[in-house]
Amino acid sequence: MVQKYQSPVRVYKYSFEMVMAAYEKRFPTCPLIPVFLGSEKLSEYKSEDESLHIVERCCKLNVDAPRLLKKIAGVEYICFIQKNTMNWKERTLLIEAHNETFSNRVFVNEICSYSVHPDNEEWTCFEQSASLDIKSFFGFENTVEKIAMRQYTANIKRGKEVIEHYLNELTAQGIRHIPRWTPHVTVVKTEMVPESSQPALAPLPDLRVELPEDLAHSSTKEPLTSLCGQETLPTTPDADKLDADYIERYLGQLTPMQESCLIQLRQWLQETHKGKIPKDEHILRFLRARDFNIDKAREILCQSLTWRKQYQVDYILEVWRPPQVLINYYTGGWHYHDRDGRPLYILRLGQMDTKGLLKAVGEEAILRHVLSINEDGQKRCEENTKVFGRPITSWTCLVDLEGLNMRHLWRPGVKALLRIIEVVEANYPETLGRLLILRAPRVFPVLWTLVNPFINENTRQKFLIYSGNNYQGTGGLVDYIDKEIVPDFLGGDCLCNIPEGGMVPKSLYQTEEMLENADQIKLWTETIYQSATIFKGAPHEKAIEVLEASSVITWDFDILKGDVVFNIFHSKRAPQISRKDSTSPLVPLPSGNNVQLIEKSWVLGVDYSPVETPLICREGESIQGSHVTRWPGFYILQWKMHSPWSCSSNLPRVDDVLASLQVSSHKCKIMFYTEVLASEDFRGSMTSLESCQSGFSQLSAGTTSSSQSQSSSHISR
Repeated sequence: MVQKYQSPVRVYKYSFEMVMAAYEKRFPTCPLIPVFLGSEKLSEYKSEDESLHIVERCCKLNVDAPRLLKKIAGVEYICFIQKNTMNWKERTLLIEAHNETFSNRVFVNEICSYSVHPDNEEWTCFEQSASLDIKSFFGFENTVEKIAMRQYTANIKRGKEVIEHYLNELTAQGIRHIPRWTPHVTVVKTEMVPESSQPALAPLPDLRVELPEDLAHSSTKEPLTSLCGQETLPTTPDADKLDADYIERYLGQLTPMQESCLIQLRQWLQETHKGKIPKDEHILRFLRARDFNIDKAREILCQSLTWRKQYQVDYILEVWRPPQVLINYYTGGWHYHDRDGRPLYILRLGQMDTKGLLKAVGEEAILRHVLSINEDGQKRCEENTKVFGRPITSWTCLVDLEGLNMRHLWRPGVKALLRIIEVVEANYPETLGRLLILRAPRVFPVLWTLVNPFINENTRQKFLIYSGNNYQGTGGLVDYIDKEIVPDFLGGDCLCNIPEGGMVPKSLYQTEEMLENADQIKLWTETIYQSATIFKGAPHEKAIEVLEASSVITWDFDILKGDVVFNIFHSKRAPQISRKDSTSPLVPLPSGNNVQLIEKSWVLGVDYSPVETPLICREGESIQGSHVTRWPGFYILQWKMHSPWSCSSNLPRVDDVLASLQVSSHKCKIMFYTEVLASEDFRGSMTSLESCQSGFSQLSAGTTSSSQSQSSSHISR
């Protein structure tokens, strides 16, 4: 397996020329890097104006490996070929390195770059990426991989410390500024000649100095300050890269490999979602939940983002207004913060009438209320990060079990609790920093046995359980929250404005039918999106009737599983839902969310015609687009399973056939929403979806879009 590393952008608050002077001090050898035994120049090139300088070196590195492994390999050190391309004019240094030792067994490639900071030309940026691929190594492939990764990551941050050491050394020597490279200027000397002796039409000498390219194209009317970096600089394509200082300030201390995992997953989201990605702290939570396994974190993150979009969770704080029964009898609320700056949520579970609440408002209303608490908690973490000046990415929950008894183990109540835990664990991982359970009664072990299997191991390690009054005194509650904010009902002096709960009056209970109808309206079916399953030979089709030309059909869909081909057809005939022949046992019946409208007897080009070029959509992609209709009638949106060779007129390749056989299931899943807009309401393809409530996620720090224009429609992934 290929191991990859991608660093964040590390910033030196020194000019490029100063950093380069410090960098050159590392050669031919550097005592500050023990593994670096020395280097030897293999070749060197300088351009005539000395703006380009290319040096190729052979570098010897010591390997911290077991003596037996070194003896088997037959080497004491390994050699790398390093090529440095210095461009003084552009102020960049590109470093390319690869291993020469065991180059037929092990492939190591590294690329580093130094460049001017895009927003401050007196600062320097550094980026680093590397890959390791071990094909074979005498049966010690896994051992060598672990040794290589451990030694590489150990020296990553060491490299920055070395540069800073030499920068301080230069400063101590009184060197604080090194002039930039400038082109050579040839001075033309002229002698004064009497005016009468000059030729009548003698050309005047051209004494103009050739400016660097970046200055030559600037306007002469532009103020000088803009050339010196004092005015606002233009946005650069690299503006969305992560800075190491930003990571430390807002996300916390991460190891080099953890930083790399964050950057790699972030880049994948940018590529598949075209820039519309969640905030970095949200991505980091899912990585932590899966011990920084990128593949596992990516899977659960994409599932959560789809869930948020399907059930409009992003808007829950704006639209959710809890019923008065919840306001009066739900015994939970926010209460200052703990000693680490985490928001503190207190839940008096023992005083809550769970049975009464479920019968009064239903399971869905309570679930939505819990989701709103989690959404509010994430906002409070962001606010506390700014207040305390350090990363706050989780909150503390204090659960008071005083009053818990067997009535809390009512079967429907426990079932609702388990469902809530399951939803929160799947979509809000690593948001709970600590859980303090106080005054646990004898019945608590029974409840713990029921809920324990549904709680992630990482979450269970954050639980602290106190029985009776053990929470008082040293080692108890005051170790985690300040004494001044200990609630009055726990023996403190702070007034806590959390409802005391009590029994919900039976007069507020609703019938089962009323609760079912309310549940259907309140949460899970209150979504503008529909789901569909696509089988091989059984596409899903959606009919839209258009009464007037120039109307606009808009769509927004996500590919949850498999690859599909999206088509749009126009038909003058009214389509009917196709019914499979139930008498034939060989033809599988499609599931209830699979609809087919185009009959087998219909002839393409006669009964229906395509109005768009087929669009291949890959798993995980989010597709938005619109089509301006030319004729009234019926338009059919079709999603069908994509075969690797379906778009090729040639015979399928063997690789394509084998790839299709490796698919775990012969079905695809999509989630979609469509709407028809009148032409006068259409506000352009890029913004048309705003009118149909289509949004990716308010977890996104920023949203951009990439589009592909066609003759009469606009499709963007």
